[in-house]
Amino acid sequence: MAGHTELDFEIAIETGLTGAGGYTKRDASAYDEALALFPDDVIGFLQASQPSKWAQLEALLGDKTGATVLGSLAKELEIKGTLHVLRYGFKCYGKTFRLANFRPNSTMNPEAAAAYRQNRLTITRQVAFTSVIKKADGKNRRCIIDVTLSLNGLPVATIELKNPLTGQRAADAVTQYQSDRDERDLLFAFKKRALVHFAVDPDEVWMTTRLKGKETTFLPFNRGNNLGAGNPPVEDDWKTHYLWDEVLQGDSLMDILQRFMHLEVKERQVKTDKGMRTIRKETMIFPRYHQLDVVRKLVGHAQVNGSGRNYLIQHSAGSGKSNSIAWLAHRLASLHDGNDEKVFHSVVVVTDRRVLDQQLQNTIYQFEHKTGVVEKIDENTQQLAAALSNGTPIIITTLQKFPFISQALATLESKGSGIKINTAGKRFAVIVDEAHSSQSGETATALRGMLNKDGIESAIGAQMSEEEDDALSDDAKAAILRDSLRRARQPNLSFFAFTATPKFKTKVLFDEPGPSGTSPFHEYSMRQAIEEGFIMDVLQNYTTYKRFFGLIKQVENDPEVPRKKAAKALSRYLELHPVNIDQVVSVIVEHFRLYVMSEMAGRAKAMVVTGSRLAAVKYKLAFDRYIKDHGYSGIRSLVAFSGSVEDPDDPGASYTEVAMNEGLAESELPEAFERDDYRVLLVAEKYQTGFDQPLLQTMYVVKRLSGVQAVQTLSRLNRMAPGKARTFVLDFANEEDDIYQAFKPYYEATSIGENADAHQLSELQHKLLAWAIFAPDDINAFAEVWYKSKRDHSAADHRVMNAVLDAVIARFGEKDEAEQEEFRGQLTAFRNLYAFLSQIIPYQDSELEKLYAFVRNIMAKLPPPSDGQAFTLDNEIALRYFRLQQMTEGSIDLGQGEAYPLKGPTDVGTSGVREEPVTLSSLVEKLNERFGTDFTEADQLFFDQITASAENNENIVEAAKANNLPNFSAYLERMLDELFIDRMENNEEIFSRVMSDKEFRGAAHEHLALEIFKKIRQ
Repeated sequence: MAGHTELDFEIAIETGLTGAGGYTKRDASAYDEALALFPDDVIGFLQASQPSKWAQLEALLGDKTGATVLGSLAKELEIKGTLHVLRYGFKCYGKTFRLANFRPNSTMNPEAAAAYRQNRLTITRQVAFTSVIKKADGKNRRCIIDVTLSLNGLPVATIELKNPLTGQRAADAVTQYQSDRDERDLLFAFKKRALVHFAVDPDEVWMTTRLKGKETTFLPFNRGNNLGAGNPPVEDDWKTHYLWDEVLQGDSLMDILQRFMHLEVKERQVKTDKGMRTIRKETMIFPRYHQLDVVRKLVGHAQVNGSGRNYLIQHSAGSGKSNSIAWLAHRLASLHDGNDEKVFHSVVVVTDRRVLDQQLQNTIYQFEHKTGVVEKIDENTQQLAAALSNGTPIIITTLQKFPFISQALATLESKGSGIKINTAGKRFAVIVDEAHSSQSGETATALRGMLNKDGIESAIGAQMSEEEDDALSDDAKAAILRDSLRRARQPNLSFFAFTATPKFKTKVLFDEPGPSGTSPFHEYSMRQAIEEGFIMDVLQNYTTYKRFFGLIKQVENDPEVPRKKAAKALSRYLELHPVNIDQVVSVIVEHFRLYVMSEMAGRAKAMVVTGSRLAAVKYKLAFDRYIKDHGYSGIRSLVAFSGSVEDPDDPGASYTEVAMNEGLAESELPEAFERDDYRVLLVAEKYQTGFDQPLLQTMYVVKRLSGVQAVQTLSRLNRMAPGKARTFVLDFANEEDDIYQAFKPYYEATSIGENADAHQLSELQHKLLAWAIFAPDDINAFAEVWYKSKRDHSAADHRVMNAVLDAVIARFGEKDEAEQEEFRGQLTAFRNLYAFLSQIIPYQDSELEKLYAFVRNIMAKLPPPSDGQAFTLDNEIALRYFRLQQMTEGSIDLGQGEAYPLKGPTDVGTSGVREEPVTLSSLVEKLNERFGTDFTEADQLFFDQITASAENNENIVEAAKANNLPNFSAYLERMLDELFIDRMENNEEIFSRVMSDKEFRGAAHEHLALEIFKKIRQ
């Protein structure tokens, strides 16, 4: 039936792009697989756009010209990458050829406009290539990519299409990219050919800029629907039509390549035995839909309406505001109106974040390839005066500087220094990072007065002639007028304010109406960010002290629920009302030890939010004292507060952050906290906003929070990270309803229910089994594989797990729609309730633990609801980390230790054979014995991953097959740095030891070489 197949979907997209989209159709046979280019388009564009250069080269090279040029292009793409070559060209025999002509900022240069029209945008369907991923029999595999988009012969985007009407969705396209596409294939090589890859169906779009096998991260590229995830229905069109009709349309794609895409580079220093080494991490940034949309709408509105507008951009925390600000600043700095006049002479970015300064400079340098575009005001008053007067395109400063600078300028002018800011006839765009009500205060008044000084003085002169109040001197009357005019909206200033949590005053001040007819001008809600899996819901596992205590008591009073010995101790602590810091600290430490330390493969961190600087000092002292008194290890703490604190209860005692952190400089604290040895950060007013640490998993609140402060503080937990399956908040100071009311204005789906019933899990377990969609045998069959040690896994295990799950999915499909949705709801309820309660109650119930793992995986494979509006891409990396974490914690079949013995399936009546407790690997044992370290099974995962990476490296495999063990060992020694660096974030403690201790490294290398050699040979 027409329109019902994937092929018809593909044809429709091609028709859209070759019609109004500005593309030309290109046959797949035109693709050169060896070069991963369309040679005829490359040569055709160069000949047509730069004929004289081509003629000179042809006179020199004759018939070899085409092949020589293509060879030079391929070499520069290998070194500099697609984006750089498109923007700045490539060299061949000393001549620089442009490979793309971008649209000029104004229409005043007709030659540039003509050159822009010479670009060749092409769409090619069904491009075939031989993959480096072999068939099971070792033979080559021929693969086909559905759609390839190219610019002047250079592939820039690939698209895999799926159609739910033929049984597949965008999630299947994601899986296809992860399993059947490899960055070793030149078309998909990071930076070197296609820059972005889309997984598309009629309902959803997801995208990535780097393929890394199963670790490939796809981000949502959806418009959002009613402040949630997904896309809204479109009359007589696909929900995802915006991708080809708007985003990938020719002018739009050229704009993205010119002004949005950039390479983000992060560097960090690592200590090795040869000194400090710089580790470089590169990420290709393609704007997400809401980022692209907000920048274009703001720029379009400013271009038509000019200056004098105030815009509010309400984007959720973690939504990429830094990049949005960088793109907006760059666009506004070069924006021209319909008369080809600059809309703004300078863009002033107001921020307190130091990282934003460097990020802005690095990002915009890639667009402009010149210095001086961005200037940070960090020297003196003259620096700001010169930057504003000379029209520096982008100026970065802090709002707090303006009152002081304004006073300094007034003083200098009165002394006749000649230093002044000349703003006559100039218009400014002011981008405010994290806008709040302070923008309407004296600091913002000083800013407005400075940026429109000449306009205000002219207005004063005009109004003074009409002033009839003779009770005041002319100077006094002028000063009053000056202050009143400074507070008013300035016609030469437009404000662009970004925040996730606007206050009432903020919405009133930044009042340019958006689609709803009121402020904000643009919105990306917290709900949408959570539903898209971009940030975590920090309220999902939120509990007050009272609720926490009640749940523990339920367990203590019910002998049928198994419990660990430590539960009694924890309950005893809780029975003491928290009237002093020592009692609260004891609860915090014991909870952290029992429920947080093992999260995220043993890397999870916590924050303690205190109410004052003195409280932070006392909590830090009590925390460290408790750890020492109980002989606990692995829970080092840091404290953050400003200035010096005197303790009235201890006359003469004075405390500073640096001293309490054993000399650690204030600027070094964020980096130090990232290390594995520091697990808890105690804060007073610091690090509660703008602090981005994805490893933060739990927060202990001993401070009253309300409104915006509550949202900002708790949102420190919302960053995603590998293995981060949940967050947890234990609140000693606030009521649930207060937090609910604080989040409600910013979070559509907030849900904080009544006190949970610890026994509801058993009820849900019974309900789920009563459906007969799955049985205990299915759960056990799945668990036998899921809880295997990684070193015992085989290729058949994945097949077995999926076969079990597929049978369950088939039974699910036999139910009617209403039953399916009821069953799905019960699965969700069980998953969420267990994730919450297991952080409070020390369950030792293997049935519940197995069911939890089973349910999470079933939910990842369930078909989407029949309305087709949304589906979730379960984080396979997170699930894999979660499974490994459960292994290392000693869950089912892997229990170890006297204090918390866990029972395997045999103990609850299954037919499985009891396995002996898994001991530490011989490598970890060897390292512990020889070097006095205390690495655990969790640390063994680092070495397992090194081994697995080596087994998947073709060069290492060939070396093992072609050499004896001593020769292979020598070869592996040269490869170890690369293997260790790739896995460094998984265990920085071992990584640091390996890189800095030659003897330790030698012992690890000796063991790894033998293990890898044996596995490959086998």
